[in-house]
Amino acid sequence: MAIKIGMVSLGCPKNQVDGEMLLARLTAAGYELTPYEEQAQVIVVNTCGFIEDAKTEAIDTILELAQLKQSGSLKGLIVTGCLAERYREQLEEQIPEIDGVVGIGKNGDIVSIVDDVLHGKKGGYYAPKNQLPLEGERVIINPPYFAYLKIAEGCNNRCAYCAIPAIRGEMRSRTIENVVAEAQKLADSGAKELIVVAQDTTRYGEDLYGRPMLPQLLERLCEIDGIVWIRILYAYPDRITDELLQVMANQPKIVNYLDLPIQHCNGRVLKSMNRPGDREKLTECIHQIRATVPGITIRTTVMVGFPGETEEEFEELCDFVKEMHFPRLGCFAFSEEEDTPAATMDGAIPMEVRLQRQQVLMEQQTMDLYQMTAEKIGTVQQVLIEDFDYDREVFVGRTIADAPEIDCKVYFTARQGEIGSFVSVRITDTEDLDLFGEICL
Repeated sequence: MAIKIGMVSLGCPKNQVDGEMLLARLTAAGYELTPYEEQAQVIVVNTCGFIEDAKTEAIDTILELAQLKQSGSLKGLIVTGCLAERYREQLEEQIPEIDGVVGIGKNGDIVSIVDDVLHGKKGGYYAPKNQLPLEGERVIINPPYFAYLKIAEGCNNRCAYCAIPAIRGEMRSRTIENVVAEAQKLADSGAKELIVVAQDTTRYGEDLYGRPMLPQLLERLCEIDGIVWIRILYAYPDRITDELLQVMANQPKIVNYLDLPIQHCNGRVLKSMNRPGDREKLTECIHQIRATVPGITIRTTVMVGFPGETEEEFEELCDFVKEMHFPRLGCFAFSEEEDTPAATMDGAIPMEVRLQRQQVLMEQQTMDLYQMTAEKIGTVQQVLIEDFDYDREVFVGRTIADAPEIDCKVYFTARQGEIGSFVSVRITDTEDLDLFGEICL
């Protein structure tokens, strides 16, 4: 009987792709995947280690799963991902329930590592970060009608608050041909939406081609039959070019959606973060995006409570967010991350002040979102059907304005519908920030 492997994947879509590649290697070696943790002989916890909350979630998950060694069939607990890469010795020493700590450079050896653990060997497995495989077979763990497409690994931006370059290393892009080949395979497997991800998608190709090549890659992806939507995440405002916007505007498969983390608008704060720009340049960038791609949904993230942020600078950020009317926005309170320049900067803001600023900004944003959501009543939206809610007896889906897991939903009535198909829905009402409607016949 095949040994059963379970996986818990935490963190961002980029980490999920790594986990899917691990699962493919394990199944190719004869292991059987199970979604039931209590039945697994080995569980791989694919961790995030980006901010404090993510680290806490990862450790809590590890400790909870370790209890299955007594109550379930668990024989081996393996930790991979960013937390394993960042806190190698600490995990080995402080959580003895872990049988194997695997740095990202050793992901390619996951089969032999599982074999070691099943034979009673405990320890750490590490290699240079640039040995993390960029390509390979995947076992898609989300619904098959959409897939994340990771086009590069690592980051060269060196934002003062961010530990990713230390964890993931320098940026390494995949070739256009390699990315397109994987995208074709995903389409052949039923994917209708591709979600393009990297630490900085707008910097894709610099290391291979000497200049950013995201526009050229997108053009090639649009040629693939079966793909209906292409969504771009993790773009940087200072690298938004006319060339990229023209491709977005001219290619109907590229949805009118752009994830554009700005972090702040005040020039002094951004400089302290080691990010370029200021309010004037950001305003110009956003106006250019909206002028070139009418109706685009811009999703952004901002950070409050960065060391030295004054009350006036925070209020400027609030004013900017209100002025820009971002349809999608997340706000983070600054978190000191070890071994980053920001962790030891002067002017630390008390945590209660950071959290208060976060609450103030999100309350303001929520009121703005209620108005923007209400304005969609009476419109017809293209919706990707994702589920059926048996309690409400309605279908559930997403519009082009909504990325999976992080944005809003559409609930609508229809006599029948196929999960993973596209329909037109007339919006008739809202609830909180979600939409309600009925299918257009």
